[in-house]
Amino acid sequence: MENKSLSSNNIETKSLILNNIEIKNKIHFIRGLQVMLDSNLAELYNVKTKVLNQAIIRNIEIFPENFMFQLTDFEFDSLRSQFVTLNAKRGQHRKYLPYAFTEQGVAMLSGVLKSNTAVRISIQIMNAFVSMRKFISSNA
Repeated sequence: MENKSLSSNNIETKSLILNNIEIKNKIHFIRGLQVMLDSNLAELYNVKTKVLNQAIIRNIEIFPENFMFQLTDFEFDSLRSQFVTLNAKRGQHRKYLPYAFTEQGVAMLSGVLKSNTAVRISIQIMNAFVSMRKFISSNA
């Protein structure tokens, strides 16, 4: 029985590591800040980007510019050029420029989305931000 629980713990640990790596891969440097895009956050929170953005617009007063900002055309184009593949499916093109969220903006999102999943995911995302910040400062 001990072996089963040990292997179960290893699977959970690998899952957490994979999630941390997945989260870190979604953190970008824009305007000298570590940020995550609304579409990436929506994917992690398991909601549609449109739903996430509607919740933000309804609570815009708690998202000052140092928590969230909208990308410029130039920023979005240069970020998009970094992606290896683009989805060519119908409905995959954006009508509006994406929003970018700093670590503080991500913290505010969990309160706006008001779900246990959002709180849990936000904690994981904030841990990834901290981990990346430590890595960058130790290699500077």
